[in-house]
Amino acid sequence: MPLYYQDDYVTLHHGDCLTEHREWLNADVLVTDPPYGMSYEANFNRHRKTRPSVGRPVTGDSSTDARDTALSAWSDKPALVFGRWNCPRPASTRTRLIWDRGYHGMGDLALPWGPTDEEIYVIGSGWIGKRTSSVLRIPALMSGDLERPSHPTPKPVGLMERLIEKCPPGVIADPFAGAGATLVAAKNLGRKVIGVEMEERYCEIIAKRCSQELLELEWTA
Repeated sequence: MPLYYQDDYVTLHHGDCLTEHREWLNADVLVTDPPYGMSYEANFNRHRKTRPSVGRPVTGDSSTDARDTALSAWSDKPALVFGRWNCPRPASTRTRLIWDRGYHGMGDLALPWGPTDEEIYVIGSGWIGKRTSSVLRIPALMSGDLERPSHPTPKPVGLMERLIEKCPPGVIADPFAGAGATLVAAKNLGRKVIGVEMEERYCEIIAKRCSQELLELEWTA
């Protein structure tokens, strides 16, 4: 299958990162939000007519199999991998970061606390930059936000930029590209990035976002 999108920084493939497109394995740093076994399904009732993808379940999210197969192929190279406390962590995790989303989800309604965080697992070595807190407080994109891509679990570009800023030099890989926040953030920081996304509707979103970024750069140049 040919490239879906390419510019000076971004290369995007449409297909299965485990079987069809293995180019991402030639990159230097992995930054990804894979399916991690929580069977996520967003609220179907709110914004269902205008933002249908917000309520779609995440493909392959019934287990960590896809994530673990990808990490096994990636070997011991540096990686930042999103996850959740009640799902198994990758075996090679050195430590974990906390993304404080700024709002609490449903969680266990029998408890007086609502979950506000997600975990990010740090794997491998070579990380750079000034030593900072392991808690990243960046507001999540809410379902009603106009700037939110039509995807069930989009990550803020600002969050991904904060992560990529501490990545070792080289090409970034995101084999579970989703709505493309990793690709947009890498491009914003002048880093080359390879993405793979299984669902074409999300490839369309990524291509549009990256094309807009390119037009904005050309306009301000």
